[in-house]
Amino acid sequence: MNAKRPPALDQIDIKILVALQHDGRSTVEKLARLVKLSSRACLERVRRLEAAGIITGYRALLELGQLSRPVNVFAEIVLEKQAQQGQFEKRLAAIEEVVECWEVSGTVDYIARFVCADLADYQALTTRLIDDPSLGIARIVSHVALRAVRPFGGYPELLLARKPG
Repeated sequence: MNAKRPPALDQIDIKILVALQHDGRSTVEKLARLVKLSSRACLERVRRLEAAGIITGYRALLELGQLSRPVNVFAEIVLEKQAQQGQFEKRLAAIEEVVECWEVSGTVDYIARFVCADLADYQALTTRLIDDPSLGIARIVSHVALRAVRPFGGYPELLLARKPG
């Protein structure tokens, strides 16, 4: 089965995507002025980008440090057997403190970002994971984040323009 091919993007679509990455609450009117379209034409483009799955949602970015003092930990996770991958991924998806996880190449299988109330909570959580034989975790190497130097702020504009082919 062929996946639906996303629409070709022009410079106006790319400007819309860049603008929405920086301000997802921008009004259609403000966005339309920025990309030099009528409000209706701009809204139609935004809806087309949403329908194509290029825009997948809108979120509020929180400054968690204003609410609590959590610990951010980047964990390198190695599985004993790849056969347990499905069970492991399902379990991680159900853990609220796992805010991001990537399967990666190299000497580890996954890199996960945990955000916990404190190190004791992180340790208890990873101990439960390691002690669960159904997950087949060989080891977890933890890196406690000290501070964000450059948090994610959106994708580079050059990557938004799809190359033909």
